[in-house]
Amino acid sequence: MSGLHEARRARGAGALQVHVAPRARRVALLLLLAIAAFPLLLPRTAAALDPINPGRAQLPKIAQTPSFDATRPFATCSDQTYALCATAQCFVFNGIAYCKCDVEHGDSISLPFSYGTNQNVCTANAEGVGNGYMISTYSLPESLRAPGGDMALYTCPAGSSNGAYAQCDGGYCFESTRGQSFPGFAQPLADHEIICSCPITVANPETAYVGFQIAGPWPCQQEFFDNCKSPPAGNSTGDTIYVGAPTGTGIILTELLDGSVPPLHRCEPQR
Repeated sequence: MSGLHEARRARGAGALQVHVAPRARRVALLLLLAIAAFPLLLPRTAAALDPINPGRAQLPKIAQTPSFDATRPFATCSDQTYALCATAQCFVFNGIAYCKCDVEHGDSISLPFSYGTNQNVCTANAEGVGNGYMISTYSLPESLRAPGGDMALYTCPAGSSNGAYAQCDGGYCFESTRGQSFPGFAQPLADHEIICSCPITVANPETAYVGFQIAGPWPCQQEFFDNCKSPPAGNSTGDTIYVGAPTGTGIILTELLDGSVPPLHRCEPQR
């Protein structure tokens, strides 16, 4: 994780400057929001946001045995190698999204996906070391940070967005795909890239209370908002979709993981 940015206004249309309240009140509010949002983050939705880190290919494949706390709505996986899919593009095949994600190392956050005795997403990810897999969890992608990042959060409105997006939080990723070709992607994966299998959420504007966000190019490109709708963002074999999450999910998870939220690039559709 890079150091926290000092709040400032990012240049360019659509940039978001995040203002935060005093820390105690902010953390209490976000914990309440996190608990309230917990049902929204289950399989009917997504986790969302491609860091710029040229050293990723040399990341060590190590993972500590994590501590377990069944009372927390989210699990923090410390000092682990994990897949970061928040800004990923995905290829749909037989109802599953296969997403090209980045291999990262450090701290990340996820729904706990608890199972068995004192086991959750962090213990499962730790077991993947040397066994050919890792799990997708979340940390803030460097590419979304203002002003230097080259990607932005695109907000798809609740009332008009019927597109599909991938939910990769807790998705299993296959070490054998690193550096290899994979259907749906024109070029072979780099050594620091990995394919993760992720369930698909289809937005319903008739029932949605909030929209969803996907990551796209910065500066803002209005044509990228086409991916809020189906077509082109469908759930049929051969479709291309993006990893997404209900609007604001990435902000909550970043605050919980890092303690604050830096300025982020953000794009809104034209009215």
